[in-house]
Amino acid sequence: MKVAEIFTERAHLMCPNMCFGIVICINKELNENKIADTVKRLSAAHPFLRALISHEEQRNRFFYDVKEDSQVEFSLCSGNVLNVDSPEIIAEFERITSRDFDLFKEGMLKISVWPSGRKTIVLMVFHHLLADGRAALELSKEFADYYALEKQPVFAEEKLISSAAEFPENSRLSFISRLLVNRANKQWKKENKRLTIEDYHHFADDFLKNDKVKHNLSVFQIYETNSIAEKCKAEGITVNDYLLAKLFTEDKTRRIVIAADLRKSLKCYNPGAMGNYSTAFSVEINKFDDDLFAVAKQVHDKVRITAAKPSSLYLVLQCYAALEPGLLDAAMMASKGKFESKAAEFIGKKFFHLDSPEGYSITNLGKTECAVIEDAYFIPPASPAIKKTWGVLTMNGKMRICTSER
Repeated sequence: MKVAEIFTERAHLMCPNMCFGIVICINKELNENKIADTVKRLSAAHPFLRALISHEEQRNRFFYDVKEDSQVEFSLCSGNVLNVDSPEIIAEFERITSRDFDLFKEGMLKISVWPSGRKTIVLMVFHHLLADGRAALELSKEFADYYALEKQPVFAEEKLISSAAEFPENSRLSFISRLLVNRANKQWKKENKRLTIEDYHHFADDFLKNDKVKHNLSVFQIYETNSIAEKCKAEGITVNDYLLAKLFTEDKTRRIVIAADLRKSLKCYNPGAMGNYSTAFSVEINKFDDDLFAVAKQVHDKVRITAAKPSSLYLVLQCYAALEPGLLDAAMMASKGKFESKAAEFIGKKFFHLDSPEGYSITNLGKTECAVIEDAYFIPPASPAIKKTWGVLTMNGKMRICTSER
């Protein structure tokens, strides 16, 4: 059953490294049957956990094709891991993401489980077509709540962005951006080419063999997290401003891309649903300072100005919506010289910088609590355009930063 056409999410369809992870430690002993039952319950509540991707050849459209049975894969890993910070977990994430998911034949969520004394550690690896980080975090909490307490997950029908009409009127692309997009679209149509999912899949597998991403984990205990939060409050900034300033100064970069949640602004969003309801925008600073909080205040002002400007906040999504879908498919491969198209090469290089991983980014899933989750962290995706990404999650007062870096 084709329930939704891939629209803005299409940017994640033919682009490698569009996977990320949520790691949780549940305060309940490992029970294989309970794991299977939990996956079954979640799949009944969230249709996309039963979905594969399908394609309509004539109009070159892709769909979430929901089946009767769950498409989630889960495996029990050998050995008893000490805690969520154990290196075996990152190693398992890297193993799972070392190849491109064949989404026509396999689902968009893979789960690995370990015993940890009288607790259970779960790694959930999401393809970005299934969810953004916020949706993934909520799903992991639903998993833990049912596994430990048998709290039934609530059915949530997915209602994705389906057209640019769902964006604010004042978020339209600028004249120059529209001009460049229209020119690329016209050139793409003139070229009369199409990248197939099979050709992309072969490219992606080869790309992932050579595109090595390292992952590192930093842990801030509750007292450390509280201390940072108190200092930020006293300075009139947020913890996220502080983290951005820290990345700016440590890596001497002047531009960072920030993920932003749009759930409260999108009328299509159905609470609890899987899917992508986020955007990204960049923040630049003019100068560095020895005082980290001085940089953070500069960041604070920049973030507020940019986030309050719809044309900046929705820029990425408006680009996805305006580009010819087939052109969007080919942007990554063309930027790497693996698909011949001047239009796709221009978009891949000039718009999305997919040819060279020089960018920096932060995705902060915020501060949350869950009675049955002891610890958790977020492994961010490693976009081909990004050199280093920080994935931040604060669970029950303890903050962890996972770095994905080339």
